[in-house]
Amino acid sequence: MKPVLYAHPFSSYCQKVLTALYENGTDFEYHMLDHTKQDVLAEFEARWPIKRFPILVDGERTIVEATIVIEYLGLYYPGPVKLISDDPKAAIDVRMLDRFFDNYVSTPQQRIVFNALRPETDRDPYGDEEARRMLERAYAWLDRHMEGRTWATGEAFTLADCGAGPFLFYADWTHAIDPAFRNVRAYRRRLLERPAFARAVDEARPYRPFFPLGAPDRD
Repeated sequence: MKPVLYAHPFSSYCQKVLTALYENGTDFEYHMLDHTKQDVLAEFEARWPIKRFPILVDGERTIVEATIVIEYLGLYYPGPVKLISDDPKAAIDVRMLDRFFDNYVSTPQQRIVFNALRPETDRDPYGDEEARRMLERAYAWLDRHMEGRTWATGEAFTLADCGAGPFLFYADWTHAIDPAFRNVRAYRRRLLERPAFARAVDEARPYRPFFPLGAPDRD
């Protein structure tokens, strides 16, 4: 029995899980969340009333939150690429970088996007600027961190890189990564060249017109 992923290809957190699935060639069933598929939406909401995606359904078990989904896949559907090291000390670095990308790249990036989706009279310019300052600090830290590294924690592609791909992808669309952060920009390019993440990006291309800030004509 294959696990079932409820997701949308344009979602960054869904791309995080899809990258992990494609990286290991995991066999799964993809239930795309779309307003034209009310039966799928009803199944999804019944499984997870919080209605945040992606979720993974494996038999009667529902796994929520992208990081936990990837950890679950590593335990129950392992593939050739070990996304979290068996060495607990190395695993700490992977999980730390995973939280960095979730909390200090994705969260402020989404805050800017959600603000843009509000009616103009309800927008929060202070919150928008605060989120942009956080992204600048995150870019600066990451630029120093990536000096001499290929991937987030060294030479191995890990869980942290699964999140870094979509989060830096959309962050640069939202608040451009300054050319001075050459290590960050080079890392983002490497992520886009990684076949598993490139596949997730390609699957989301039809939805680019929906990006509220205007998707750039690149990537």
